[in-house]
Formats: sequence, C-alpha cells, structure tokens
Amino acid sequence: MRSLFPNLARTRYSYPWIEPLESYSQSATCIKCNIKQGVSRVRFLKRRHRFSNFSLVRGIVMARSMDSSSKKGPFVQNLFVMRHGERMDNYDPEWIRSAPRPWDPPLTDAGKKEARETGERLRTQGWNITRVICSPFLRCIQTAAEVVTALCAVPDHPLAIDPSKVKVSIEYGLCEVMNYIAIRTPPSSPDVSWILDHSELEAILPAGTVDHSVERIWPELPHWPEKTEKAHERYSKAIQALADKYPQENVLCVTHGEGVGVSVSTFKKDVIVHAVEYCAYSHSQRSIFDSSTNGLNAEKFHVLTESGQSGIRFVTSKNIIE
Repeated sequence: MRSLFPNLARTRYSYPWIEPLESYSQSATCIKCNIKQGVSRVRFLKRRHRFSNFSLVRGIVMARSMDSSSKKGPFVQNLFVMRHGERMDNYDPEWIRSAPRPWDPPLTDAGKKEARETGERLRTQGWNITRVICSPFLRCIQTAAEVVTALCAVPDHPLAIDPSKVKVSIEYGLCEVMNYIAIRTPPSSPDVSWILDHSELEAILPAGTVDHSVERIWPELPHWPEKTEKAHERYSKAIQALADKYPQENVLCVTHGEGVGVSVSTFKKDVIVHAVEYCAYSHSQRSIFDSSTNGLNAEKFHVLTESGQSGIRFVTSKNIIE
C-alpha cells in the first residue's frame, strides 16, 4: 500500500496563524467576549470556562492553558504533533552510499535550524509546553533537542536554558513506519540495532531535560515488516495514550510524517491528509474536567489546525466525492 504522506522537499512556512487578542473579559469566568476582528459575539454554552487569555485562529477562539494547580475550572490541554526536520538522505542522495546506518539518517543543518525556529515559535505563542515525547529515530531526537532548547530558553540570556521547564522521554510508539515504504534500506542483519543506544540518544537531548522515570507506552519497536494500516492504528493509540498520560500538561510529540497525518485524521472526521512538510505540526485541544484517581473525565480532542497551516495540507472526503 502506498504511503499517504510521501516525503516532501523542505518548504518554509511562516504563517503568523495565531494572533493574540486583548482581554475583553470583565471577570475571571468569561461567558462572552468580543473578537478583535469583527463585531460578532462568542458564547460558551453549558459550561463555564476559566481562561488566562485568548487567541484567534482563523475565527476560532481558543483558550491558553491555565496553571494545572487551578481548582476553579477545567484544564485546557493542548496537544502538538510535529514531524522531524529535513533528513540527510533526502537532501543528499549520495549520503546513503557511505552511511554506516542508512536507515536512520540525521538532520541536515537546515533541518536543525528549522526545528529550533519551530520551537521558538511555539514558545513565543505562549502554549507552555512542558512535556515532549519523541520517536527513537535519530532525526526525531535531534529535532526534539532543538525544539526543547528553544522551549527552555531563558529570557535575555540567549545561550542559557532552564531544563526544569520541559521534560523529555523517548517513545517507541511514535517510531517510523517499519516497512520498505518508509525505510528504503533496512539493517542487513537482525543483529544490527534499528536505533542508537538509549544513552547515546539521551546525550543528544539538552542536559537535565530527560525524564528517566517514564515507562513507555510501546515497550518495544514494532516488528518488521509493519503494515501501513497497522502503523496508523499504532500512531492513533500512542498519541491518545500519551495525552491521557499527562492530562495536566501541554504535550508535544515529535514523530514522522505518517504520525502527524494520523494526528489530524484521528481527531477530525472524514479528513484525508495528503502533505506533511518538514517540521509541520498539528494542534489539538480539549478540556480536562477531572484527572483524579477516579479516572479521566475529558472532552474529545478538537483539531484547531486548518489545511495549509503549519505545513499540513488535507481535504475532506466530502470534497473529493464532489
């Protein structure tokens, strides 16, 4: 079966698609608010939401998450699922001829730069991402390292980071699709490891950010060869499980193009994703009403990303039929 999201040449996206709004609320509990662009009113029905501030995404009012210690309303959880940066083998086809691990290419310098810029954009937008989980493949680890460095940046100190801001872990459930469609040159022997040793991978991540206490959702890598449909099921389950595992945190998953596509199609009905650029990311949101020992009481995720935003393009199956 052909992959739905083929590797694409790196295209720079610079959408200022999140525009901060001035605060129009007269009280901590906001029932109505004016939208900066236009005179329409927005009502939040049935439930009262407590928001710290607002953002506008093409006419959608979103709440940025309050501190998880708040007891006066639901926690608004933001979930980001991001593709790695530009990979070396797509940039330089000759690289693979002499590469000792051709199935696990690193990022190019441009890929690292774009990953850092993406992390800076997420930080300046104020989403307060505190949990990053990444695929064990080298390109995703390097992407996560650049993003986390940007998220942990100390204001007015460009070379300093605060590792207490973000915790990072490695998750096998986010790994590449394990078949010839996604990995053109697999290891020549079953004795050769697909990924680098965990100590080598963790050494790439910013010092002090790795959370060694985390238990993986997927205990081992999927078996080769993996059907693409099964990989899609894996991505869907892993992304949902990771968000549920950290219900009081905003979460960023760094994975592969197929995983990003699934993060949209899982939470948005009747959608077909046809392009995922390097460093593209989806953004979904839900309200968490209770995450105590009694279980998780939460809304379903709503995809806030629109086609063309942040490097993802998709269509609805209804539009294809028409």
